[in-house]
Amino acid sequence: MLSCSLISRRCLNYSAKNRAQSFASVSSSPINLNTVGPYQVFDRNVKRLQKDRSALLEGGVQSRTVDYVRDEVADRLIERLQDIKRKFSTIIDIGSGPGHFSKLLEPETTDKVVMIDSSEKLLHRDPDSEFEVKVERIHADEENLLNVIEPNSQEAIVSCLSLHWVNDLPGVLVQIKEALQPDGVFLGALFGGDTLFELRTSLQLAEMEREGGISPHVSPMTDSRDMSNLLGRAGFTLLTVDVDEVKVAYPSMWELMDDLRDMGENNAVIGRRNSIHRDTLAAAAAIYKELHGHEDGTVPATFQVIYVIGWKPSPKQPKPLARGTGKTNLKEIL
Repeated sequence: MLSCSLISRRCLNYSAKNRAQSFASVSSSPINLNTVGPYQVFDRNVKRLQKDRSALLEGGVQSRTVDYVRDEVADRLIERLQDIKRKFSTIIDIGSGPGHFSKLLEPETTDKVVMIDSSEKLLHRDPDSEFEVKVERIHADEENLLNVIEPNSQEAIVSCLSLHWVNDLPGVLVQIKEALQPDGVFLGALFGGDTLFELRTSLQLAEMEREGGISPHVSPMTDSRDMSNLLGRAGFTLLTVDVDEVKVAYPSMWELMDDLRDMGENNAVIGRRNSIHRDTLAAAAAIYKELHGHEDGTVPATFQVIYVIGWKPSPKQPKPLARGTGKTNLKEIL
């Protein structure tokens, strides 16, 4: 197994528009936790509604102003795809949204991209004229890929910032592997466990102080150390996992929370609270600025991104030499 770790800290400076300093989670009917299955962490219907809402904001204009994180991650993921010196007839983009990754594909890389997303409104937000390759769009749930993709049919499958919202990540990885042809490749980017740690700690401290307890307001995310194991269990080989960070500076915590909502990235955890007390939010904003604020008055938000590459096994792939066949002593090199 090949595993590399690359920690890069880049800062995207962002100036938010003046907006009302308010935030509320999408409300939903109470959920009977006794009916929740073993992998049900997220309310997928609420997440679809959140994404639909983000696509419809001001006719899609507001949605485009908060594309900056996904666009940056898509740009870094396309660099990894370009390192693979192969042209694909078709690339599947799972959880594509409006096509942050697909818009970067060039005819030298592929002839066609198939975009799949659970939000039909977000999937069709942007016209085909913004893409350089042929586009097909499929409205489907990312958790049930084999309902729309034939097994052993694809050369390449990509997912850019959507897998952190699926309930059964190991199961989805197995479906991706099954959909690939032998020697097919999967590239993915998903938010890691340290994403928004500044926001998480500030909300927890504020709730402990004002309410005497804490509730989940930031979704649980995959730890980078687990991704190699998950890919290996799913049946992938020739694995590569690396970790990167995108840091964004905001005027305050309020603008960060507004943008997360407009991105469709607000909380969708089953059993979440549908609102946060105003005084608790005010306390969290003060704690955020005190603990993490910059000298210029802005506050940082860290988005940890885990990038993965895995290949479906094939007899054509290189195999490691048998143990004991090496001819060079590593001690001599060191």
